[in-house]
Amino acid sequence: METVGDLRRTHGCGELCVDHIGENVVLMGWVKRQRDHGGVIFFDLRDRTGIVQVVLSPDESGDVFAKGETARAEYVVAVRGEVRRRPPGTENPKMATGEIEVVAKELRILNTVRSLPFYPDEAESVDEALRLRYRYLDLRRPKYWEIFAMRHRAAQEIRNFLTRKGFLEIETPMLTRSTPEGARDYLVPSRIYPGRFYALPQSPQLFKQILMVAGFERYFQFARCFRDEDLRADRQPEFTQLDLEMSFISEEELFALVEEMLADLFSQVLEKNVKTPFPRLKYREALDRYGTDKPDTRIGMEITNVSALVAESSCKIFAQTVQKGGVVKGIRVPEGATFSRRVLDELSRLAVDWGARGLAWFVLGGEEVKSPLAKLFTAQEMEALITAMGGKPGDLLLFVADKDEVAGPVLANLRLELARRLQLAKPEDFSFVWITEFPLLEYNEDEKRWEAVHHPFTAPYEEDIGFLETAPEKVRARAYDLILNGTEIGGGSIRNYRRDLQEKIFRIIGLPEEEAQEKFGFLLEALDCGAPPHGGIAFGFDRLLMLMLGRETIRDVIAFPKTQSATCLLTQAPASVTPRQLEELHISILERAEQKSPR
Repeated sequence: METVGDLRRTHGCGELCVDHIGENVVLMGWVKRQRDHGGVIFFDLRDRTGIVQVVLSPDESGDVFAKGETARAEYVVAVRGEVRRRPPGTENPKMATGEIEVVAKELRILNTVRSLPFYPDEAESVDEALRLRYRYLDLRRPKYWEIFAMRHRAAQEIRNFLTRKGFLEIETPMLTRSTPEGARDYLVPSRIYPGRFYALPQSPQLFKQILMVAGFERYFQFARCFRDEDLRADRQPEFTQLDLEMSFISEEELFALVEEMLADLFSQVLEKNVKTPFPRLKYREALDRYGTDKPDTRIGMEITNVSALVAESSCKIFAQTVQKGGVVKGIRVPEGATFSRRVLDELSRLAVDWGARGLAWFVLGGEEVKSPLAKLFTAQEMEALITAMGGKPGDLLLFVADKDEVAGPVLANLRLELARRLQLAKPEDFSFVWITEFPLLEYNEDEKRWEAVHHPFTAPYEEDIGFLETAPEKVRARAYDLILNGTEIGGGSIRNYRRDLQEKIFRIIGLPEEEAQEKFGFLLEALDCGAPPHGGIAFGFDRLLMLMLGRETIRDVIAFPKTQSATCLLTQAPASVTPRQLEELHISILERAEQKSPR
């Protein structure tokens, strides 16, 4: 145990129980709060293991009592004393140590504190920017000790599982070369090679493929990754990725292994049973049913396409949309007929904010349908529409008439908004779904070229290779995403392992041969040296933990997170550097923008 001077810590505060009554112990930690009750001082002592009540009485030692009078919240102290049962009626059932207390024989104040910007007990009511500025105070809260203990257990459980499955944990370089993988790179200038730069890895993608060429067959890594992109609640500029790659693997084998790993993780860490196998949706099916390739399948209200039904209807708004190549899609909200007109107007405004021209609604009463559009349908047309939607008295039907690429996402957002308002999805419920058969390529209208939907190292389905040069839009990727509660937690693919196919993909996405050789020559050479068939997947470890713990932001599961403007309020990074440092790196700043302090 830890030693301070001649005192050796014997127990953690939260480890004590009735079994220790009568024992002399030495504790060290922080004073949570101090209370003076008629000449007897009590304070709660806190360390990482928990909290215990300490009693200081002048009958025991005047010196101890005098020091106790000076001890304030967040002082760091050492206590030597005897564990006793609390007097009857003073037990605290809300504390794990609520049946006992420690009567102090000796008290040492190891460190005092100045006036603090906030105290850990007050942190929930403090602005997040202030908590991030003094993150060490924020992290003193027991909830964070529990979060990071759970993060540690999760990582250990995954390591143990993958080790049992024959994987090797191998580190890949942090300083590598810049490669186009979607997001902007963080660049690191080289002092030794003027004008040249390393890049921090967006992922270990190329190195893990090369490890397969090297014959390691099963690799994993908790990899630090860096992407200079706009931030959201579930995104950070640097994050931890659980990275896997396997040789001689099929999609089915990979799915089975991942499902077993996650079932083991949830069972061991959360004591939750996860049902396997996970359901699967093809990419197109996910868009048709949910309007997104990241569906929250805990929610009902699947999308129904009624375009064919209304194409010749007397409702010109719907009919003309379909005749012009658009679609009419809708969702049924069970028991939504109770929504007020104010709520319906709010939903309509949201739909417009998300890009729709409007939102049509139909309230299904007993014998009556209430809607501004109801009179535009014949009775037969309205009955057919309600039947197609599976409508029942008391339901609400919502429709968007627009381009397909607008209607689907708007209805997807409406599903989530309605689920929030109706509290349809509970954080403690976990719903996984695989999304498969993504398109390999998509056309970039701005750049007038095809580009990879995931990344250019993803293999096409064998039967689609013939379409690569004649009809690229028809080529399906052997790619897959794993979605949990409407959030992507992992994605991967079977890779191109033949040089000729990889070079063909580079040509189709408009990467000139010289540029492909300059950026990826080392990979192409490796593929030419007996590369095995291989594939893998990568998980956002922070994002997975956020969902497991029911948190709303990944900042809660990262010890020292950045803000949404990519700054570290604790260290004030990014920061200026000295002219000498710039000179050593052969960098000159031609035009200095107005300097702003990180917020």
